[in-house]
Amino acid sequence: MSKACPYLSCFLPFFQTVDVHSLTVACTVASRFAHTVLTSRAMNKANSSQEIFFEVELPKTAFITNFSMLIEGQVYVGEVKEKEKAKKQYDKAVSSGKTAGLVKASGRNMEKFSVSVNIAANSNVTFVLTYEELLQRKLGQYEIVTRVKPKQLVQNFQIVVDIYEPQGIAFVDAHGNFLSNELLPLVEKTAHISFSPTLEQQRKCPGCDGTLIDGDFIVKYDVNRATSLGDIQIVNGYFVHFFSPPDLPRVPKNVVFVIDRSGSMGGTKMHQTREALLEILKDLHMEDYFALIPFDDKITPWKPSLMKATKENVAEAMKYVRRIRDNGGTNINDAVLRAVKMLINDRKNNNVPERNLDMIILLTDGMPNSGESRLPKIQENVRRAINGNMSLFCLGFGNDVDYSFLDVMAKQNKGVARRIYEASDATLQLQGFYEEVASPLLSEVDLRYPDNTVEFVSTNHFRQLFNGSEIVVAGRLSDNDIDNFLVEVYGNDLTDTIFFFFICIYEQKYIFGHFTERLWAYLTIQQLLAKSEIGTQQDKENATAKARDLSLQYSFVTPLTSMVVTKPEAEDGPGSPLIADKLTEGRHTTSYSEYACTVDGDPHFLIELADREEGLCFNIDDKPGTIFNLVRDPTTGILVNGQIIEKKKVHPDGKISTYFGRFGIIHQTLGVRLEVTTEDISVSQDGKQVNLTVTMRDSVKFMIIRHTKVWQKRHYQQDYLGFYTLDSHLLSPVAHGLLGQFYHGIQFEVGNQHPGGVLEEQRATMYVKGQALNVTREFSRDVKNGEKVPCWFVHNNGAGLIDGSASDYIVSGLFHTV
Repeated sequence: MSKACPYLSCFLPFFQTVDVHSLTVACTVASRFAHTVLTSRAMNKANSSQEIFFEVELPKTAFITNFSMLIEGQVYVGEVKEKEKAKKQYDKAVSSGKTAGLVKASGRNMEKFSVSVNIAANSNVTFVLTYEELLQRKLGQYEIVTRVKPKQLVQNFQIVVDIYEPQGIAFVDAHGNFLSNELLPLVEKTAHISFSPTLEQQRKCPGCDGTLIDGDFIVKYDVNRATSLGDIQIVNGYFVHFFSPPDLPRVPKNVVFVIDRSGSMGGTKMHQTREALLEILKDLHMEDYFALIPFDDKITPWKPSLMKATKENVAEAMKYVRRIRDNGGTNINDAVLRAVKMLINDRKNNNVPERNLDMIILLTDGMPNSGESRLPKIQENVRRAINGNMSLFCLGFGNDVDYSFLDVMAKQNKGVARRIYEASDATLQLQGFYEEVASPLLSEVDLRYPDNTVEFVSTNHFRQLFNGSEIVVAGRLSDNDIDNFLVEVYGNDLTDTIFFFFICIYEQKYIFGHFTERLWAYLTIQQLLAKSEIGTQQDKENATAKARDLSLQYSFVTPLTSMVVTKPEAEDGPGSPLIADKLTEGRHTTSYSEYACTVDGDPHFLIELADREEGLCFNIDDKPGTIFNLVRDPTTGILVNGQIIEKKKVHPDGKISTYFGRFGIIHQTLGVRLEVTTEDISVSQDGKQVNLTVTMRDSVKFMIIRHTKVWQKRHYQQDYLGFYTLDSHLLSPVAHGLLGQFYHGIQFEVGNQHPGGVLEEQRATMYVKGQALNVTREFSRDVKNGEKVPCWFVHNNGAGLIDGSASDYIVSGLFHTV
């Protein structure tokens, strides 16, 4: 279901000194085109300046169109530029010692926009973010999700969604997973949806400061579809045509499931895949034909040809699925080619009905490492074999899969790709995708418009139309005075019906801007971006250039553009630029601000995640004197090792607590070698911990903290060091080490949460790197910021979370590599 509107929050370092005065989400939907404005006003009540943060989750399919900050009467507005020009401006700021960057993190359906700004004492800041997207109809409805986590009571809190649909609204519903019985009556459920609880209504309990507002606010709706003709809306010379005829019979399909059962699919992933296949097989219709082709380094079809989905055949297939086990390598090339060959041969031998629609659904979790392993060659082999005669849908399971490879291969063969996240609901994710493509209604749909009436029409030929979805075409009118519109729609259904009809014009009243023109631009850019990944090199370059020009013309932040915002001047000099980029599903690039990686205490490692409430944490236990590699990057020449020292007092059970007491830091390119011990950092007069900041030009910034005060009266203790990463964004993607492996992000899901044996303790299952780990929720102290951070603790020296085992990171000297 399409996601529109945001997760909105203000993550504030000291809640008692920052007051969020107002938080507003205003979403206006006109003919499925959603225009969302997020506004937040906060005040720094402290007696000194401090950083205030503004963070928003927005749909992956949305384009940011504007961002501004109002600070002390001065407005700072973002400007959309070509990505390369924006990057040069960014690099210039970084090279001069400035920090810059708007964090964008990809999640399942959302990506995160984050910005912070230094605000003077007793001053206000107002943040305004605007983005737009075309809602997609899936399974018969549109869905708007607003994730709100203000983290505190907000004096003026409001969510407003206004829906304008000329056809009329068939149904609308709104609910929130945080709504109590007392809050439910506050939600208006019409074409105007609003939710604005008072300060008292937000409270968890009378007189307490905790807020109930913490979760998703969801709006679902659909439009009236009384006619098979669809509808066209025209505003200011641009038209948009929505085509989704009701009451069409489904077209039977010939579907081949190509299932990766290689060794990496072992455990939870294989179990979830089996469960999903069992449910999918139950949903096959009697008229469908199907085949199962499990593969590892060998290809072993269930049957030599497709079978009709009779009750007996489905039951036999289910028995077979229950016996599928993981083993061996990954031969994607031969597996998909076997599926193509099976479909071609069955058609040639008349084993399947001529009217059925052919499709292949590939599920894999890894890279091809058996047979043909060159990705471009596999794509070419599959494209040539399919030759436009069937659709290929690719499902990438987990984080190790090359999603871009699958995405391009699907687009080359009239299909789509989808990432399946490692989580407790992976079975439901697989079933959900299948439901979207399980019921084709039309194939080879062609929408034709008069040449002398329209121009610059978006894609108007579609391989198939699925039940519950919708086809959208937009373009510009060459004649603004027309009062009717002739459209020919050709599509194959069960009876080979050809549609030919006349459609009346709906003249939409003004709602916001030139929404049909912006809808046309949005749709055209999305389709050009898809074309830029397939076809000849010339085709790719032409599509990229056109998409870039439209993105700049309409101020959309797309994968080809960036938004540049110049922050106000700070005490340490001129303002630095902030760069907002658009991520794609295949990219997991992250900014240094997203993942705060530290180690402090009884070697206690903490990975703070800006897009999650809880971080990740684990201990590393070993004998005193052991030296561990924390960071190594062969590309930039950065190396950080740490040696652990013992706590003088031994526990009654004989366990020795250890801490880091020495660090060795190398920058090979600059020829720098630095050793830091507790003796190298002087103790302040008031006895508080003091720190040393290490900045390596054009690469990285660390902070080392000496802890001393808490041990002054305890003769069995000694000083120790904490290590904090402040800036790692210029390290290369191959950076590794106990901390370094997390600098570029980590994908995981937590499920099955339940109370532990200790009061308020929470236990759960973490799905990460293809494994299911038992974890415990605890609080870790972030000494640098003076606060406790909730985190999921991974037991047994971080086993399953870190790559390999802790012993793999032991080095023989303070300046030695692994």
